[in-house]
Amino acid sequence: MRRFWGWLRRTFKLVFWVIFLVLIQTGSGSLSSDQGEGVRAFTRAIEFDYVSWTLNAIFVKINQSALGTYTYLPEDARHQLVLDYLQLVANIQNDEVQLSMVYADPNIKDPRTVSTPLIEKLNALYRQRGYLAPLAEAILQNQLSATVAEMGLTLGGQPIPPVLYHSTPLPMALIVSPRNTIRQDQDISLSPDLTVDQQVILENKVDRALDVSSLVVPVGGIGVYPTMVEQTTDLNWLSEVISHEWVHNYLTLHPLGINYEASPEMRTINETTASIAGIEIGRALIARYYPELLPPPPLPTPPPSEETTEPPPKPEFDFRAEMHETRVTVDNLLAEGKIIEAETYMETRRVFFWDHGYLIRKLNQAYFAFYGAYADQPGGAAGEDPVGTAVRALRAHSSSLVDFIHRISWLSSYEQLQQAVQEIGK
Repeated sequence: MRRFWGWLRRTFKLVFWVIFLVLIQTGSGSLSSDQGEGVRAFTRAIEFDYVSWTLNAIFVKINQSALGTYTYLPEDARHQLVLDYLQLVANIQNDEVQLSMVYADPNIKDPRTVSTPLIEKLNALYRQRGYLAPLAEAILQNQLSATVAEMGLTLGGQPIPPVLYHSTPLPMALIVSPRNTIRQDQDISLSPDLTVDQQVILENKVDRALDVSSLVVPVGGIGVYPTMVEQTTDLNWLSEVISHEWVHNYLTLHPLGINYEASPEMRTINETTASIAGIEIGRALIARYYPELLPPPPLPTPPPSEETTEPPPKPEFDFRAEMHETRVTVDNLLAEGKIIEAETYMETRRVFFWDHGYLIRKLNQAYFAFYGAYADQPGGAAGEDPVGTAVRALRAHSSSLVDFIHRISWLSSYEQLQQAVQEIGK
């Protein structure tokens, strides 16, 4: 009976937080616009169904709470179960590639018969994943909760909101920017099953009809509740993303997150904050629970030798530096009203990146509007945008990650961030 009441309390708490966060996120969303309605004329039939996804995710989480299987496992068994799950995902992905190759091979006349054993094997692996995935998610949720509790980023020892995530195929995002400036005006979630040719057709329709720049982009996580995270075999990436998305949920309960849609600057502040915190929290999780997978810290830049004043050799190709140069040049051209020249230049640079091994399908204003908001590192697609620089400065002058998050989460405008940075500089 005690176990039943414990499950009932956990279930009630889960439902409460889901409803509460959905209401906040809905209330803080951007108002509809003529442009938004114009874009949705092309996307309504292929938009992602968040209601069905959330209901399914809640059902999965309630089942996790009811079973509580992982709580009976010792720490080393939990560690191994997560690693086994990631290996299972790798096996599934390898077999799915083999299955695609069977149907693509012109030398195989009857791919259906040839692929039957592989399909049966995949179905068995899918069933195994259906059992292991909820356990692995529950373990990582518990480990992340303990990690942020150790950092002090909790209330009464509990993360608020509770850490909940679900691995799933993520929707694509249609990003829309004006052509004469780089600014994200629309972000519409689309079905994850869109093929590349369907993405291109959609972009072309939207661009021609509305005279805008659009791009369909993949995403690694979405800060709904429970948060959505792409399935992966990389535990370092996974720990960073679930941390990143939980930080978004945390910020949603504070002025910074509530004002996410208020301006492009507020979006950049939110995304840069979540990126900085996600990296630090994710690394702390790996260090505590999976130290054998912890990547080495970046090597410090060696001091110049007394014998020589020659600068260290530059890398053969610095993607961030080249992308930074591209963004700065595009911003300058657009500021001068040279839209066609900017678009021609971006296509030239796209080919340049392609020639150096970076397979960018389309480089346009929407590309920079999306990727430029993640400014946790200098340079890159953010260009000379001062917002990311200000967020990084505030983190650099904070005594800890918790101090940084507590301070920035209560800001509700870019002007307040500028004032905070000025104060630490005095």
